[in-house]
Amino acid sequence: MLPRLQLQSDINPVVSDFLKELELQGFAGDIETSYSSRHAVSTDNSVYQQLPQAVVHPKHTRDVVLIGQLGSKPVYESVTFSPRGGGTGTNGQSLTKGIVVDLSRHMNQVLEINTEEGWVRVQAGVIKDQLNDAVRPYGYFFSPELSTSNRATLGGMINTDASGQGSLKYGKTSDHVLSLLAVFADGSVLESDMSGAAPAAETDAARALAVTESVCREKRQQIVDKFPPLNRFLTGYDIKNALNEEDDSFNITRVLCGAEGSLAFITEAKLNLTPLPAVRVLVNVKYDSFDAALRNAPLMVEADALSVETVDSRVLNLAKEDIVWHSVKSLLTDVPGKDMQGINIVEYAGQDKEEIDDKVRALTAKLDSMMDKSEAGIIGYQVCEDLSGIQRIYNMRKKAVGLLGAAKGHAKPVPFSEDTCVPPENLADYIAEFRALLDSKSLDYGMFGHVDAGVLHVRPALDLCDPNQEILMQEISDEVVKLVAKYGGLMWGEHGKGYRSEYGPEFFGEELFTELRRIKAAFDPYNKMNPGKICTPLDTDFELVKVAGVKRGYFDRQIDVDVRDSFKQAMECNGNGLCFNYDASSPMCPSMKVTADRRHSPKGRAGLVREWLRQLTEQGIDILDIEHQTLNSTLSVKTMIDRIRHTWNKKHEYDFSHEVYEAMNGCLACKACASQCPIKVDVPGFRARFLNLYHTRYQRPAKDYLVANIETMLPVMAKMPALVNGILEQKWTKNLTKSLLGYIDTPLLSVPTLAKRVTNKAIVSFSLQGLAEIPAIQKQNYVIIVQDPFTSYYDAAVVEDFISLVIKLGMNPVLLPFKPNGKAQHVKGFLKQFSSTAKSTASFLREIASLNIPMVGVDPATVLCYRDEYQEILGDERGDFEVLSVHEWLHPRLDELSLPSVSADDEPWYLFAHCTEKTKLPNSEKEWCDIFQRFGAQLKPVSVGCCGMAGTFGHEADKFKMSEDIYDLSWRGNLARLPSERCLITGYSCRSQVKRFEHIQPGHPLQALLQML
Repeated sequence: MLPRLQLQSDINPVVSDFLKELELQGFAGDIETSYSSRHAVSTDNSVYQQLPQAVVHPKHTRDVVLIGQLGSKPVYESVTFSPRGGGTGTNGQSLTKGIVVDLSRHMNQVLEINTEEGWVRVQAGVIKDQLNDAVRPYGYFFSPELSTSNRATLGGMINTDASGQGSLKYGKTSDHVLSLLAVFADGSVLESDMSGAAPAAETDAARALAVTESVCREKRQQIVDKFPPLNRFLTGYDIKNALNEEDDSFNITRVLCGAEGSLAFITEAKLNLTPLPAVRVLVNVKYDSFDAALRNAPLMVEADALSVETVDSRVLNLAKEDIVWHSVKSLLTDVPGKDMQGINIVEYAGQDKEEIDDKVRALTAKLDSMMDKSEAGIIGYQVCEDLSGIQRIYNMRKKAVGLLGAAKGHAKPVPFSEDTCVPPENLADYIAEFRALLDSKSLDYGMFGHVDAGVLHVRPALDLCDPNQEILMQEISDEVVKLVAKYGGLMWGEHGKGYRSEYGPEFFGEELFTELRRIKAAFDPYNKMNPGKICTPLDTDFELVKVAGVKRGYFDRQIDVDVRDSFKQAMECNGNGLCFNYDASSPMCPSMKVTADRRHSPKGRAGLVREWLRQLTEQGIDILDIEHQTLNSTLSVKTMIDRIRHTWNKKHEYDFSHEVYEAMNGCLACKACASQCPIKVDVPGFRARFLNLYHTRYQRPAKDYLVANIETMLPVMAKMPALVNGILEQKWTKNLTKSLLGYIDTPLLSVPTLAKRVTNKAIVSFSLQGLAEIPAIQKQNYVIIVQDPFTSYYDAAVVEDFISLVIKLGMNPVLLPFKPNGKAQHVKGFLKQFSSTAKSTASFLREIASLNIPMVGVDPATVLCYRDEYQEILGDERGDFEVLSVHEWLHPRLDELSLPSVSADDEPWYLFAHCTEKTKLPNSEKEWCDIFQRFGAQLKPVSVGCCGMAGTFGHEADKFKMSEDIYDLSWRGNLARLPSERCLITGYSCRSQVKRFEHIQPGHPLQALLQML
């Protein structure tokens, strides 16, 4: 039985008093002190881990002012704050022992767009891609680019002065900030362009203005001498650019940009916008070595390219193993007889097509000449002028960050010295020495980056669960500092300082670093703002954070290695945060999108499971042994009584497992994370295991038993469908079902039943012996239809129409007797029952597979369960059988089918694909389109995320609000703008959700095909 995990990390009493008073004084946002909420923000996209005291989510600037005003009371002098946005920092910038102030949940509105003057005013929590979506219709975009643009907030970009692809022309974030609304540690407010009222005397804001300008003017020569003339000027207290040499004006905005929240909270920003280029062209140049790609990059810069991005073979090979490669493989084809070891992605963009075409022609002519002479290691190139193709290439490049974390083995490429910046002309030599350093330590690594700006992301593969490897990380970091200095560069070219702040004194020297500390003291005399980052106040003994700070590996290594390997789907999460993608049409992760709660994301859930496993190991619990017992033991009366007792005690006994359960309970088990996440963090996989273990101690809710046993109940209920439906439609039944089972909107059985519908169909009776006797040459004309419980019993018309379609296509359908699939059991964590179901059904399907007749199912989720969850639970015992989805069966047979005369259908159909199908079978939408084209019709995929039903999730009363909110994200609006009779939906759950909210019965694509015939 699972033990109770009752140890809690206590909150400092002073912090508790502060939070209580904050609430009493009218704080309008959210205050979270649960261990799970704190743990969810204890990591970012770095290797570090630091548990905060609390998390607060302000709703507006007034809330932030209140935090500062209250925190400035002497009694709360020890209370510290760290602003947080998307949590995408690679150096632990937002990690703290104090209070995390998360501005992403509520303060995420675009406040004003001025199209005439080309600027926008936003709150700090607005996500970069969200801003670009808002201004794109006006012909603008916010040009600083970064790989995390779909989840990085503008506040975070400002605080790290972020930049990336295209910075040679577009600059860094600070080049586009017109003004900031800053709230200081004492609650004083400053509009950095001084358009508002001047700050009152004796406030932090007033002192900061005076002292910073004084330092910038008095130390001007030392500043100019120290800061190297690079495109990526130093992040953090940019005192060089705070003075405008043209008019000698002082601009404190530059100092706030890149300050990592160590000077003030940024709550709003006024940003300038860049006109969208009318023309964009990519030239993807391929090389026989990565060194050749690096050394050839200056040629591209000289050719007046907008940007030059490079990717090495390690990243390319990882991309080829990921779902993302399906979208780019035609744009990066292999060169026959050559080994592609690196690429340069060269972009040209502008308003004048003729000018861009001339530049591209000049470059490709040069490349052709060099290839003819076998120069520079160039083995080929491809030109891409299609906007969607360009976007797909960059999506692959962006995903490269996460893909490196998917490397096999315990050692994973990790960020800690990856954004160094050297003059581009020194880059190849610098990287050669960097590689020699890593080779001398026998380390693998991946590289990619912005060669035009001299920035290359180098991620050595380390196992930070090994203390010796952690020491090695420090050694490499120290060596890289020396190497960067040798080549005239910066240690912090792009991703900020964070835990690398310890190198500040060495880089700046004592005199200048003292001046930086003077600035910090003026802004934040008591070191309350993100303490330890960049520098500490002058005349204090506070310490800087260090590279040797506590890392995730310190906690992970406390878990038994066998447990780590068994739960690697959770353990390998590297915090890249792609699951925070704001795009409503992205399938991952629907619960995170509607709750804005980091716990309800693959990253949050993986982190909580890791901590859960750590606490169990700490208590000496062999969790794998308990799990083995659940799969092989019989439930006793004593165990049942114990579960009821423990469930009753939940009201007054703390157990960390309850907090993990809460996060797991919000998961829709849609499986998008299992393929969309670059690390393949499969939440439904470890969620099922957690639920199985959790319920060894606590009694399951009654609705779980209903869901787990529905497949055995349905065939019985279908014997009297009218009676069952009549009972289900009664008001008292609905009330009883909701109150006793927590189950709502129970679907009605199909009438007539599937058995009645097929009575007069020309189907082949199922007989194993009879089918085996069919001559092999004739078997290609047979199709075995594998039933799933939901379509066969609740939407039988789809199965009936599939049978009719098969017959119309001149083939012989065989309806396989219904065998439970078990997916619902897996979703609810009934792993013993699911194992039994899977063994039985797999055995049956293996026998059918021996007939060599294609097996096809109409519901994608259950079809994919045979491949995924069956393999997960059975391993090699699953055996060799294949059940195809409808499009998988039809697509490769298009040329073989002798279609009857099909009249052209001019009006398009619209495809709403099941999220599991889209993510596990990335070509599914394209293949459906090909099928429709062959039938003389046009099919247009509609970009939608999850529908919110996800099996029975949407039928559970406590999930209804979340289910509807998810449906509203992308489904409701898209259905409203399209003719409902032309909308086709592949998933049973999705059709059920649409039927519930739109009161229409949508069709499956196969039904449209039948209609055409």
